[in-house]
Amino acid sequence: MPFSDNTTLALANRFQVVLDDGNVDLGSWHQCQGLEVNWKMADYRSGDGGNDRWYYPGFTEYPPLKLTRAACSDSPKVQAWLSKASFSRQPNTGAVTLLDPSNKPVISWDFKSIVPMKWSIVGFEAGTSKVALETLELMHNGFLSDENKP
Repeated sequence: MPFSDNTTLALANRFQVVLDDGNVDLGSWHQCQGLEVNWKMADYRSGDGGNDRWYYPGFTEYPPLKLTRAACSDSPKVQAWLSKASFSRQPNTGAVTLLDPSNKPVISWDFKSIVPMKWSIVGFEAGTSKVALETLELMHNGFLSDENKP
């Protein structure tokens, strides 16, 4: 695959996470898993069509987002948001933006109805020089504009 002159190879990409139309900034994350969508397929076979089948995309399924980073000065922002959102009946909207090494947005995903699912931090051990990793898992209703419209 040829590269253009302005291609930046991603050695330091990161993900910026904001919620509630930018009102809650959860900072940068170095890993984001779960950016995918699956369609449950519906198939139809007519009575005398032999083995012919027609396949149609059914409902969509989105796995949870799993964000990971080293614990940092943005970690208290996550704790504050979790305290407010853990039993809130108001679903949050949010965006995950991939930033290139020069801090320019590459692509963004807008999520509907984000709710916290799990937060964790690895165990601490004074005798090792490992970085404490923070993980946040978010359940959501997707990032595609696939609502049914009359």
